[in-house]
Amino acid sequence: MSRTKLLLNVVSDLRNLANSVQAIADEISGGKPSETTQAETSAINKEEKPETKAVTLEQVRAMLAAKSHDGFTAEVRALLEKHGASRLSEIDPANYPALLADAEGLK
Repeated sequence: MSRTKLLLNVVSDLRNLANSVQAIADEISGGKPSETTQAETSAINKEEKPETKAVTLEQVRAMLAAKSHDGFTAEVRALLEKHGASRLSEIDPANYPALLADAEGLK
């Protein structure tokens, strides 16, 4: 990431912080934040949600392959069966985060 992009990210974060501080100050002083502050606060909350990234099939496959390569082949098969499948392609994508967490726990 370029230095300019990093600096722009810092500026954006500082603006978001300033908006949050303003919203808190409005709440404390007036009891009710202004409409503008409410819109800014909701915009900040919306920005935070996309940060949680969905776990992809490729991420799970890479983790399971690495664990299998490290000698946990039987454990990997047991994890797949635990999540209701004999193959990774048969697992529901909604179960990927749990499967990835289980795989990370293999030691």
